[in-house]
Amino acid sequence: MTASLSEVGFDTWFAAGYCLALVAMAYVIDRLARRAGAAAEGGVTFGFTYHEDHDAWQCPEDQWLWPQSFDPDHRVMRYRGSPSICNACPVKETCTPSHSGREIQRAVDVWPASEAARFHRGIACAVVLMGLIWPVGALLAAPGPAASAVLTTALLGALVLSWPLWSHLRRSTVVLPEGMVHRSLDETMAERALTATAARQRRSRFTSARREQDGGVAW
Repeated sequence: MTASLSEVGFDTWFAAGYCLALVAMAYVIDRLARRAGAAAEGGVTFGFTYHEDHDAWQCPEDQWLWPQSFDPDHRVMRYRGSPSICNACPVKETCTPSHSGREIQRAVDVWPASEAARFHRGIACAVVLMGLIWPVGALLAAPGPAASAVLTTALLGALVLSWPLWSHLRRSTVVLPEGMVHRSLDETMAERALTATAARQRRSRFTSARREQDGGVAW
């Protein structure tokens, strides 16, 4: 067997090593993208703690954000705090400009099923495919038994090692709370605009009423 392996040409060994090296590179790309995604999510939810047993977020002021709606397009759950509590919070100005309560989003799919993560995982899988092309081409050229064994072993090893990259691309099943509203991002933004408009109108009416009361305006 040793003698047979010594007969394997440099090109064969290089093709096998190239294949496995690109699998390793794919994992590096995936790890860096995962770390960047975690850092971005941590920035958005800074100071908030997610409690899986309650499916809710707890803010630094010890208030809770409960599930409000599910976005089926982006597959995220949206959580929102009570507007009355958030608007009276002493740190509101540093937390959210919204008068409808602080909102946090949580991807319901584990990495990499969210849209941004799937894009980066797709790049990693494309790198794996690039690594498979050369060994497959060399194997189709019908080399000797020893070279075929080396190439086949490298290909099988690459497929086994890269399987988690492919298998985790599938969507996970989402179990939603009973009565959960399905609302897209556009619908959510429209609802926020209506809420903000209503809040401005209430403040305007309240200000006008106070001015009339203080100024003794008679109609």
